[in-house]
Amino acid sequence: MNICSYTFEEYIERIQCFHGFVAPGVIIGGFMIDLAYQHLPEEGLFDAISETAHCLPDAIQLLTPCTVGNGWLRVINMGRYAMTLYDKYNGKGIRVFLDSAKVESWPEIKSWFFNLKPKKEQDSQLLMKQIKEAGANICSIQQVKIAPRFLKKLHRTGFAICPSCKEAYPLADGEICLGCQGEAPYVVSQIPHNPGTTHEE
Repeated sequence: MNICSYTFEEYIERIQCFHGFVAPGVIIGGFMIDLAYQHLPEEGLFDAISETAHCLPDAIQLLTPCTVGNGWLRVINMGRYAMTLYDKYNGKGIRVFLDSAKVESWPEIKSWFFNLKPKKEQDSQLLMKQIKEAGANICSIQQVKIAPRFLKKLHRTGFAICPSCKEAYPLADGEICLGCQGEAPYVVSQIPHNPGTTHEE
């Protein structure tokens, strides 16, 4: 049993190293990506969309050239366990999703996917066994074409110094940076001075 160019065991090792632990969602994601590639041309440059922020983006980054950092992977969090690989020029691609109806035949996968019991009560060995046995059979595919607005590449525009925080930011964000517009995910506080350290001017 292979997942793209890896054996199942090799892929599990890569998950452990990259994701931090062997998550069921990343394993299933591997089968999803492998299934998508089976229905795509062998030649071509493909971008990816993940419809969830949980686990699936890591499978995409492990098995394709698409990463968040290089801009070839977009995470559009719609809460659906689905991903699409598509031609980066014409937008034609394959969408793969975890099919709720097909999951019905696999009780432990269903319990995990629908969160029917606490994690500590799940049978992790049985879950892994069922995932390996089920493979891509719990998934369905669709031919899709990506909407034109998602094919546009975001290019870096001019930068300015924010008059409020004095940090550089894209001019397209407005008169002040997004952080100073209230979008920052934190509240800044002063770091206490340690009298035991010295600072060179």
